[in-house]
Amino acid sequence: MSDKPKTISIDEFHWHIGLLKNLHEGLVVIDKNYRIQLWNDFMANHSGHTASEVLDQPLFSLFPELPEQWLRRKMQMVFTLRNRAFITWQERPRLFNFKADRPFSGESKLMHQNLTLIPLTSPNGQVEHLGLIIDDMTDAATSHLQLAQANRELQVLSRTDSLTGLNNRGYWEECLEHEYNRFLRSEQPCCLVMLDIDHFKTINDTYGHPAGDKAIRALSELIRRHIRNTDIAGRYGGEEFGILLPDTRDTQAEVLAERLRLAVQGLEITHRDHQSFVFTVSLGIAQATLDDSDHDHWLRRADQALYQSKLQGRDRTTLL
Repeated sequence: MSDKPKTISIDEFHWHIGLLKNLHEGLVVIDKNYRIQLWNDFMANHSGHTASEVLDQPLFSLFPELPEQWLRRKMQMVFTLRNRAFITWQERPRLFNFKADRPFSGESKLMHQNLTLIPLTSPNGQVEHLGLIIDDMTDAATSHLQLAQANRELQVLSRTDSLTGLNNRGYWEECLEHEYNRFLRSEQPCCLVMLDIDHFKTINDTYGHPAGDKAIRALSELIRRHIRNTDIAGRYGGEEFGILLPDTRDTQAEVLAERLRLAVQGLEITHRDHQSFVFTVSLGIAQATLDDSDHDHWLRRADQALYQSKLQGRDRTTLL
């Protein structure tokens, strides 16, 4: 058997070049000095630089926006280890800032890319060139990102009360348990405020349930405006609400509760036929203590404080 290397005809050579030029992926070949030796039609079409313009030009001079240090390190590893490397769009969204092919129908204005770096062995057995294959992953990336966004929205919906937009009872109780456990670890002060609308049944009976819903929504918006970003408010049930106040002592919680109570007094709910009514709220406050057996015990103390406000005539705040 002859050891003479196989040769290809001129026609075969042109076929190979034609295939490389017309790939649906970007193909770049560079030498060890990072000069471009091959630039296919995909790269020319998306970069605006023809093959004749870039041939033997330094890659990083032509494209200064490239992450030079990162890419040099990746390339050097391929040259040294003689192993290919693969970088997904999740690790780095793109190498070249090419526009997406479908900017009007797609979510992304720029192309998402997978990158493959391949060591190219010369006839002398040395790796003196490196191939870069750029795959357009924009459609897959857009679908993935849309699905992730949809999942995030579903997660928010699953823990949101539909009437008020506040946290629903299930998620709020999870936060209550988490906050109690955090208190046990840090022993930093934390308060719980429970409140509900006074004589809410009378509102429903007099003005109808839509009017009652309107009062609940108005109170929810007022709560949202009065609490901090770190506070956690939720609709506990019906016309009752809970507010978790991390890093807050009971005297500070009382200040918030009183501001909220007085703000409710200034609310006027206008309903159909230009009917209007006002309402008040009662509030109870409990600061977490080491004597609480668990988060439910903490919640029961806050409910007891709320109950005391009701017994003492409503429209007031009680600390327990």
